[in-house]
Amino acid sequence: MQINRERACTAIPAPPSLAAVLAEYAWARDTVGESGAAVYRLHGKPAAPELFLKHGRDAVADDIGQEESRLRWLAQHVGAPTVVQFHRTHNEAWLLMTAMAGQSAYQLLTARPEMSVAVVDALAAFLRRLHAIPVSACPFSADHTLRLAVARARIDAGLVDEDDFDEARDGWTAEQVWDAMQRLLPLVPDPVVTHGDYSLDNLFLRDGEMVGCIDAGRVGIADRYQDLAIMWNCLGEFDASLQQRFFTQYGIDTLDQRKLQFHLMLDELF
Repeated sequence: MQINRERACTAIPAPPSLAAVLAEYAWARDTVGESGAAVYRLHGKPAAPELFLKHGRDAVADDIGQEESRLRWLAQHVGAPTVVQFHRTHNEAWLLMTAMAGQSAYQLLTARPEMSVAVVDALAAFLRRLHAIPVSACPFSADHTLRLAVARARIDAGLVDEDDFDEARDGWTAEQVWDAMQRLLPLVPDPVVTHGDYSLDNLFLRDGEMVGCIDAGRVGIADRYQDLAIMWNCLGEFDASLQQRFFTQYGIDTLDQRKLQFHLMLDELF
């Protein structure tokens, strides 16, 4: 398990109005995320709140722009960061957000294993709440057909990190993952509003209660197993009994192994 999730760094260039807000902050860069964007925690400024900044160029800047619109929508329904500032040029984007209170689920499960059951129950309850948002209220689509098209483009461009595959697919190529997914299609859709990356680092709790989620770039309508599979994978790093408890608390007694495996493999390509 990776305990150190960030490292100290220096400030990056930013538009003048944003740079003025960021003055006097200490900077720490996230070392965990795989979105392609650089994520910074800004802290230590007297009488100022902790903030987070996401920065990227070119295609990553486009992704950050999409996250900004999704984040503003998501914050109307569940706990999520508030957008402080968003800046976009022709090839760069900066998204400045408030920090979430509390600790991430990963931090709690790592440092307080005696809280594991309570944390898992809170994560399941929060996901039920997210998935209960009416699909008609969500303007964003993230279903597996759209994600497959993006995955195919990433494979063709050589952007998939094959060395980062899960143990079950250790030594596989991206093409082998793609072919294995095709054999699981078609899937009967069960669309809900999904987070898209429902992982332990993206979910925050305080005093045992859910505060909310971060990293909203993949929010949209998709099969519920998009979120369930990622959490299943995350909890497998800790204890198989937590995986089963999460699904039971969410309300599923029998896993759809076809959907679970498909979405686990789909996530490998991002």
